[in-house]
Amino acid sequence: MSVTQRSTSVQPKPFPWVGLIALSAATFLSVTGEMIPTGLLPDMSASLDVSESQIGLLVTVFAFTVVVSSAPLTMLTRRMPRHALIVGVLFVLAVSSVLTALAPGYGFVVVSRVIGGLAHGLFWSVVGAYAGHLVPKEQIGRAVSITISGGTLAFVLGVPLGTALGHAFGWRLAFGALAVLLVVGAVLVWRFLPTVDRADAAAEVSANPGRRRDSTVWPVLLVCTITAITMTGHYAFYTYIAPYLIDVVGVDPGTISTLLFGYGVAGVGGLVLAGSVFGPRPQIGLISALLVCGVFVAVLAAAASLPVVAIVAFLLWGLAFGALPPLLQTRLLHTASAAFRDTASAIYTTAFNVGIGAGALVGALAFDGLGVGFEPYVYLGFVAVALVLVLSTTRRRRVGPAAAASA
Repeated sequence: MSVTQRSTSVQPKPFPWVGLIALSAATFLSVTGEMIPTGLLPDMSASLDVSESQIGLLVTVFAFTVVVSSAPLTMLTRRMPRHALIVGVLFVLAVSSVLTALAPGYGFVVVSRVIGGLAHGLFWSVVGAYAGHLVPKEQIGRAVSITISGGTLAFVLGVPLGTALGHAFGWRLAFGALAVLLVVGAVLVWRFLPTVDRADAAAEVSANPGRRRDSTVWPVLLVCTITAITMTGHYAFYTYIAPYLIDVVGVDPGTISTLLFGYGVAGVGGLVLAGSVFGPRPQIGLISALLVCGVFVAVLAAAASLPVVAIVAFLLWGLAFGALPPLLQTRLLHTASAAFRDTASAIYTTAFNVGIGAGALVGALAFDGLGVGFEPYVYLGFVAVALVLVLSTTRRRRVGPAAAASA
């Protein structure tokens, strides 16, 4: 009788759609602020009187700031309420965008990007685990897909609209508009995002008081290594996609924002596939997405003299890449224990931004040393390494249970 009463009295919590959409909006604004220089390379280069590769290195500065600061800042703020922390870092990102818009020279822009990188790293260390604390484990894939959809929409709308605004009215106005939207985003998060107490982590720690090392540390580090390699290859090419499309494919500069919009729309399709088809099977999804990315970047390189074919390949690359971030993060949250989830998210944020920063740096070296036409081949090399690692982990996971059963 008591079992029946208990089963009928305990009702599952409703899925937190509104809160996750608010979190997704914050993600949209944060990623737009990180990546908007990629669409404004020519404008910022001419205005600040520096080379396009130096503007591309602003992405490296931003990302490496995240790499250096995210884990220490996560530890320093570990006792702060996660909800208030997200609101605070959105305000700091707004300040960073204002400083960029008002910068008198390139050095000042670098400083403003460092400030933005500090806030961005802490933001992602918190947001990466927030969705996992809001929902039960079986719903993590869907929650992560919704949260990360903001980052995908940043490529669909944020970067293209910022690029179009910058082309029409100047890149400084684009950063100023972003600052206003970040303040609005902070208010939305404050109003609509539910707070979390991380009770699941506390329960797991209390249940294992004597455990010195979490058993999921090494699997988490492997996922993060794959993430860093994948993102290094991607941003080695994508950071310089505007000059590649203009100088190699022969696209008119005025159509770059439209093509970036199309790339982002295709990425939404990949995001939907990640959440609906591959969410419960992130390993199969990772293999498929990496393979498709490699194939269409190879086509883009080989058919650069055929603009129609190259543009189709570019858009299909966007479809495949759109699935990668949610699949990687879903795999991470499935791998990490509840007690290790916040730390795992900080490590993941570091790995992701190592990839972004290293990719922009490697791309800059290739740009200056070999020419922008060599960028896709750099990408293919990194994708091949990531694919080998993912396949090797798949084999180990299959052999491990079989070995255990035979023993």
